[in-house]
Amino acid sequence: MRIDVLTIFPNMFQGPLQESILKKAQEKGIITVNTVDIRSFSEDKHKRVDDYPFGGGVGMVMKPEPIFAAWEAVHGSVPSAKTRTILLCPQGEVFSQRKAEELAELDHLILICGHYEGVDERVRDHLVDEELSIGDYILTGGELPAMVVIDAVARLLPGVLGTYSSAEQDSFSDGLLEYPQYTRPREFRGWQVPEVLLSGNHRQISIWRRQQSLLRTKKRRPDLLKSAQLSAEDLELLNKTE
Repeated sequence: MRIDVLTIFPNMFQGPLQESILKKAQEKGIITVNTVDIRSFSEDKHKRVDDYPFGGGVGMVMKPEPIFAAWEAVHGSVPSAKTRTILLCPQGEVFSQRKAEELAELDHLILICGHYEGVDERVRDHLVDEELSIGDYILTGGELPAMVVIDAVARLLPGVLGTYSSAEQDSFSDGLLEYPQYTRPREFRGWQVPEVLLSGNHRQISIWRRQQSLLRTKKRRPDLLKSAQLSAEDLELLNKTE
């Protein structure tokens, strides 16, 4: 997958892209992430990318010309690719694991990082395929949301994690929160690891983990249960926790 990030702050991506899983994914050639400085496409002698809004109001609005020029420089860079252009902004659909799985099926993502009071509406109307937000709150720009999208999507690509089952077992992958995890030591400050995890009985461990996943979701995110696809066995396990 190729990911092009259109931003006025490309240096913000240096740290996250050069650490951990994302660094390894790039070294393996599984993903290529390019940061494109929108300012370099400004025709203004001062490299301005924003201006006052027509009709008055507070703040500044990102101009369409440099964004369109930056987009045109990268669009089509992956021939015959399944490409999607996404604007990161507070007005977008809230990003989810399901959306990450959908985006992981593409070949090319173009992420536009909004800033200031937003972007000229013509960017939305004529460049953007969809808008995404990472939550109902305001950030200073779309850079942090873009990093979240890149991380969530990249880890779903084959070869990025040790095994694909690692991603499959994450919270939200099946609509539920993940079960509790334990490692050595077996006892720590008097707190014991649940005996079932030490039993070697894989069936009982699987049942325990599913039950704990259901219980944790019920306690912390009961809203997720409304849309989760639960089996008869799941409902039985849920009833046992009441």
